[in-house]
Amino acid sequence: DDVIIACERFEVRAMIENSDGHMPRRRTVWVPRPIGKGRWRKAWKRARISRKALKGVDKVISIGAPLELRAAPKNAKKFYITDTEVNHLAHRLSKPTDIIIPTHFDEKLAEPLMKKKARFHRIDGLHGHIHLQPHIRPIEVSNPPEILVRKLIGDGVHDTDEILPIPESWFEGLSINFANENEVEGNPWELDLMIAQMNGVITQSVTLASEAVILGLPTLLVSKAKRGFLDRLQEDGYPLFIARDYDESVLAAWLAGIHLLETLDIPNWPNTKSEILDLIKH
Repeated sequence: DDVIIACERFEVRAMIENSDGHMPRRRTVWVPRPIGKGRWRKAWKRARISRKALKGVDKVISIGAPLELRAAPKNAKKFYITDTEVNHLAHRLSKPTDIIIPTHFDEKLAEPLMKKKARFHRIDGLHGHIHLQPHIRPIEVSNPPEILVRKLIGDGVHDTDEILPIPESWFEGLSINFANENEVEGNPWELDLMIAQMNGVITQSVTLASEAVILGLPTLLVSKAKRGFLDRLQEDGYPLFIARDYDESVLAAWLAGIHLLETLDIPNWPNTKSEILDLIKH
């Protein structure tokens, strides 16, 4: 029987609890997130829970979660899916038979992963192309512009040193709608609907930034983060503006982009979902 192993996080639990119509209902086993004080004890406990839950399975699909691959039966096929080059600890700990990465993955930033003795598969597109649907976005800009803002807690293994505070002065003249980490109420699966009603996005989250721009929203990412998918989005002409050092000219360019919504030409939606399903089905 299929089993979902889910990390005990506020937003993950909300997604599982509201998953009807988005994911099939399956037995769900909850495991701790190994961060902060006592993280090694949490990791040991998680591995023990996962080993018991995965007993007898013949295929494991891991989204950046290495402990479950180590806990899986020896002869199981083990897929490790990631688009985060700098998640080095997870990459080192993973023991996959197959690794799925995007075509824009920057190998230079992910040496521990690229040295793995596993089959590598590359897919075209971002993870947002798998779980999102294109939406019609507003063409007329509200007065003041409606902006979605997402701030992060910054307690992740790989993102602590990437977080930059968003200057409060950058919110002046804008109508702000907050969707901060662990503070979003309601159904998290509908966040894309909320994004589609906005005129723009300001975020510390590279994940939300990628999702917002593929939905056609001018997005200001305030972060030191480096990812292959950020490079691809900018190269492909998506309306992504990255402020890595509080550059006011980046803010000005983003503000100008908000008022050019009707001229935005978003690239075609790649068939990423079919590509990944074909890989994990076989």
